[in-house]
Amino acid sequence: MKELREYVEQELKGLNRGFVATPDSREALESFAKANGGSMDVLLMQMAIQYGASLVLNNVKDMLPAV
Repeated sequence: MKELREYVEQELKGLNRGFVATPDSREALESFAKANGGSMDVLLMQMAIQYGASLVLNNVKDMLPAV
């Protein structure tokens, strides 16, 4: 389990090292979507993908026992 926890934590860190910042919340993602007025849709799509990955990884991490 320790290896899985370490893997999840490493993946979560990696989400914020890229060119696109991962939104911290759905509200932040929705705010960006409204503010961009239809431009930068590729960026918005990448933010949404990363936010979804972060939700999944955090849920998995929450199910793992603490080490």
